[in-house]
Amino acid sequence: MKFKFLFLFFLLTLSSCKFSNDYKSLEKKINTYLKSSEGKFAIVFKNLSDGKTILINENEEFHAASTMKTPVMIEVFRNVQEGAISLDDSILVKNEFRSIADGSSFSLSSFEDSDKKIYEEIGNFLSLRELVIDMITLSSNFATNLVIDYIGSQDINSTMRVLGANKINVIRGVEDIKAFNRGMNNTTTALDLLNIYEKLAEGNVINSEISKEMVDILKKQKYDDIIPKYLPKSIEVAHKDGWIKGVRHDSGIVFLDSNTSYVLILLSKNLEDEVKGADMLAKISLEIYNSLIS
Repeated sequence: MKFKFLFLFFLLTLSSCKFSNDYKSLEKKINTYLKSSEGKFAIVFKNLSDGKTILINENEEFHAASTMKTPVMIEVFRNVQEGAISLDDSILVKNEFRSIADGSSFSLSSFEDSDKKIYEEIGNFLSLRELVIDMITLSSNFATNLVIDYIGSQDINSTMRVLGANKINVIRGVEDIKAFNRGMNNTTTALDLLNIYEKLAEGNVINSEISKEMVDILKKQKYDDIIPKYLPKSIEVAHKDGWIKGVRHDSGIVFLDSNTSYVLILLSKNLEDEVKGADMLAKISLEIYNSLIS
């Protein structure tokens, strides 16, 4: 009996060491990729099945770019749950917004927006639900600003703090150039994005039903050139990317099957070649995927 116990203990210890070494090997591969590319990066991975993580520059602050649209969506659903608003509310589509820098008026250009169609709706009404979906799946800047104008930005960060995202700061909409020039920007860290996506995956943002609804919207993301790029098409990914000059991000949940999923956050800045930077991050995503299925 004593021998049997010692043998089982040996097998468990060996398995644990192998697992630890596999993760160390994976982290080493990731760092090799990062060292081969110019720019500054943060990589955060968490296997939700066993809680194991890889954390690289997890507390480094980055311009949030369009990753901030996930916190905005969460704030919308929080307001809906509290009965303050409804997803069926109609919102006038008008291309006029106020800078947080000085209150002056600015408008958006369809040339710089991934969602061109919404500009044809100026003067018409769209539902809040339509705007939220376009904000996430098409990364519509116009829809984002309309949503923020409707719900206000003052409570978004408070909601993030409740979720354990202590450094996410959403203070304005998109293309507020005067604010940008004064350094008044939305910011995030990889660790904060991990916190909110982990809670979404576990059904702990507001409640399980609303978490699932938001995850389903994130699964319909149209821009798949980072986390999902090299993964099999059958793999579901609920994610939100971000892209401004010198910056390429992606953040979300990868579902391997009904029992296995992981959160992956890939952030970058100071990229000289954004296409190469994004592709390098996509290859890191593939390395992580391969490490879990091998």
